[in-house]
Amino acid sequence: MVAGSQGCRPLVLGLLLYALGPAVSQAGKVLFVPVDGSHWLSTLGVIQQLQRRGHEIVVLAPEASTHIKEGEFYTMKRYPVPFQREDLDAAFIDLGHYVFENGSFLQRLVETYKRVKANSALLLSGCSHLLHNEELMASLAESSFDVMLTDPFLPCGPIVAQYLALPTVYFMNALPCNLDFEATQCPNPLSYVPKPLSYNSDRMTFLQRVKNMLIALTDNFLCSVVYSPYAVLASEFLQRDVTVQDLLSSASVWLLRNDFVNNYPRPIMPNMVFIGGINCLQKKPLSQEFEAYVNASGEHGIVVFSLGSMVSDIPEKKAMDIADALGKIPQTVLWRYTGTRPSNLANNTILVKWLPQNDLLGHPKTRAFITHSGSHGIYEGICNGVPMVMMPLFGDQMDNAKRMETRGAGVTLNVLEMTSADLENALKTVINDKSYKENIMRLSSLHKDRPVEPLDLAVFWVEFVMRHKGAPHLRPAAHDLTWYQYHSLDVIGFLLAVVLAVTFVTFKCCAYGFRKCFGRKGHVKKAHKSKVH
Repeated sequence: MVAGSQGCRPLVLGLLLYALGPAVSQAGKVLFVPVDGSHWLSTLGVIQQLQRRGHEIVVLAPEASTHIKEGEFYTMKRYPVPFQREDLDAAFIDLGHYVFENGSFLQRLVETYKRVKANSALLLSGCSHLLHNEELMASLAESSFDVMLTDPFLPCGPIVAQYLALPTVYFMNALPCNLDFEATQCPNPLSYVPKPLSYNSDRMTFLQRVKNMLIALTDNFLCSVVYSPYAVLASEFLQRDVTVQDLLSSASVWLLRNDFVNNYPRPIMPNMVFIGGINCLQKKPLSQEFEAYVNASGEHGIVVFSLGSMVSDIPEKKAMDIADALGKIPQTVLWRYTGTRPSNLANNTILVKWLPQNDLLGHPKTRAFITHSGSHGIYEGICNGVPMVMMPLFGDQMDNAKRMETRGAGVTLNVLEMTSADLENALKTVINDKSYKENIMRLSSLHKDRPVEPLDLAVFWVEFVMRHKGAPHLRPAAHDLTWYQYHSLDVIGFLLAVVLAVTFVTFKCCAYGFRKCFGRKGHVKKAHKSKVH
């Protein structure tokens, strides 16, 4: 009875939230400036739910995009950009190939720098064309939007929001180089909050804390390649000096696709709302094709394998090593792969160009999940309680994999160095060692034990910002302080000056008293002796 009442609690609260919502929130206009790729896919549920609640959604997107398409529940406004979709596809394909190239650390660092610089310049040019499209910007200004929803991973949306003077809600996972910490003025102690790409847990050794500090010192250099040009563009467009932090700190609410089941405990600010797992709420029945694959797997079940939408091809030798490992387990493997079919592909491995990942992971016959450790895949693994074999490729995927491995929910492999035997052993470990299933089920139970579903929470806060024209009461005064005021260096300096002044005066008084008490007595004695002689 108790278990049943606890299971109904989130549903009841969610229904109450929706029942009370229309009474205090009138239909409004939402301007959505998305970021292409998986970032766009994660927001569809929110804007669809906002439309169902009577709000008008306008999506502002470039004419050339890989994933952003027309939809029934929003109005699309396109703007011309100086590149084609083929250019974006080529950039993604190139990145997918690059992650499998081996080389020294220095070589990979230089190549990464070149690619990031080229790709960010391409996207920056699209933002510039949007901002200088006078007709479109005038049309947006006349549309009287109530709120902007945007992903600040590329800060074009925040520039538009400042130009239109709109309250803004950010929808994101995380920002590189801890820009989200800086923009929210959130404390970020390096002693127990690991930096991105450090591969540290929150319990660091001395050397790991040294590594954490060194990465923090290089953050500004690494991020300046991508983000500094946006500050220059914004300053030119808004006709005032603007920094990247100024652009990002204007948000009323930050909707973060994360939570403390996946992430390590750390300080947060009042306007940061966690909606981790929002991408794995909506499940559909499997199609006849995939239902047949699952049913044919027998008692051994299935393994779901996907390296994300950005990896379409794998070098032949690596693909054959993977195929060899997959053929040595009794489970049926559903592998999302669009590259050349490996010649040694076993009968238990089925290649598909697309698969309903979340729906398959939710099937009781799913035994393991081979993933590149993207945030979507990690949460779908957590939601459905499926142990993971993780092969991170780039970006935050390494840190995602480290956190899951630390919690005993999966095994991490280096995709460049792993052998067929490594993958085989990893799969057999997470499938046969019951501790991995128990740990991921514990994480799944913790993740699902919440008073309000992430989608309901996200919709509530967007409407909250619309109703109140922002959320200034959640903005800390730290935003108005200089760097030395924030760290109380002026106060420390003042107190040190007072201490030094008091110490100096005390010393002088003591010295004066000493001379008065002892210096004169000694002088009298000396004078008396001279008279006797």
